[in-house]
Amino acid sequence: MKLSQFKFKLPEGLVALEPSFHRDECRLMVVHRKSGKIEMTKQDEKGNDLEDEEGNPVYLDFRNILDYFEEDDTFVFNDTQVFPARLYGTKEKTDAKIEVFLLRELNQDLRLWDVLVEPARKIRIGNKLFFEDDGPMVAEVIDNTTSRGRTLRFLYDCPHDEFKRELFALGAAPLPRYIIDNRPATEEDMERFQTIYAKNEGAVTAPATGLHFSRELLKRMEIKGINFAYITLHCGLGSFDPIEVEDLTKHKMSSEQMFVSKEACDMVNATKTAGHRVCVVGTSTARATETAVGTDGMLKEYEGWTNKFIFPPYEFGLANAMVGNFYHPESTMMMSECSFGGYDLVYEAYKLAVKHGYKFGCYGDALLILDD
Repeated sequence: MKLSQFKFKLPEGLVALEPSFHRDECRLMVVHRKSGKIEMTKQDEKGNDLEDEEGNPVYLDFRNILDYFEEDDTFVFNDTQVFPARLYGTKEKTDAKIEVFLLRELNQDLRLWDVLVEPARKIRIGNKLFFEDDGPMVAEVIDNTTSRGRTLRFLYDCPHDEFKRELFALGAAPLPRYIIDNRPATEEDMERFQTIYAKNEGAVTAPATGLHFSRELLKRMEIKGINFAYITLHCGLGSFDPIEVEDLTKHKMSSEQMFVSKEACDMVNATKTAGHRVCVVGTSTARATETAVGTDGMLKEYEGWTNKFIFPPYEFGLANAMVGNFYHPESTMMMSECSFGGYDLVYEAYKLAVKHGYKFGCYGDALLILDD
């Protein structure tokens, strides 16, 4: 397929800049990929769409996801943990303000980090960056990696745990650029831009669909007998990189580190063998499980990296249900959802989402795609 096939007009006001008040109260749209049915509203016992006192439709919310799953179904979650990756420093001598976005630690002993800097044109090898007026956190640029990429060596002599604690104390939640350009990150964002089951540190953006799961909702799922399996994929910025080629086969995704344990495999494979639903939560989980699925349709243990780019036409080998968010036009996440639910049907769901005022982006509303 072509990049231009994923264009649509997204009004600026439909991009969510703030999370919903409660994690699980966003809207939920449900797409049935075999029947082609799309559900948006709650219904009464007779199947009639409910309306409020003013005659407005009563939309499904995320808590209604429970109604579509049964005992012994399994949800697969990405338990990566986001760290406060966005820092602001000043360049020595000029005091120019520089944004430093931490990507990953390259060497603990040498305090080496792979980062992005903005504005990049001002930062050259040998420059020093200061992160507090009178504080000890200083970094030296020792290499150029890409047009915006740099390798920094932090000049901070202390135990590694203390160094990371002090470094992260200077950072802010790594919200997407489309949010940061409209408002600054807050302390609350560091909590809300994190799933409640986050465990393994390494992500520089959140697995956004997982943000909708509250402790209360997970408890209700547990009571219903739904199983949870956890994989880890450390979400990078590759999903936000603009696609610059019309022919999607020529687009290359950045690699992300991932882990699939035996425990996760056993849970998922038992569920699939018994004929129950396996639901992947988010496009990052979909990429990870599709990387690790075998030709027999069973999930395999995996430890390594993936740059898997999923776009139509693509046949999923593992899951038979998927929940995601509504994403920006021409995004890799939208393409992944179109691959799972079918391009025409999911594109129609996106058009309905715009028409009915659904919110888009990491803090936006949710889309459940079922194989029925």
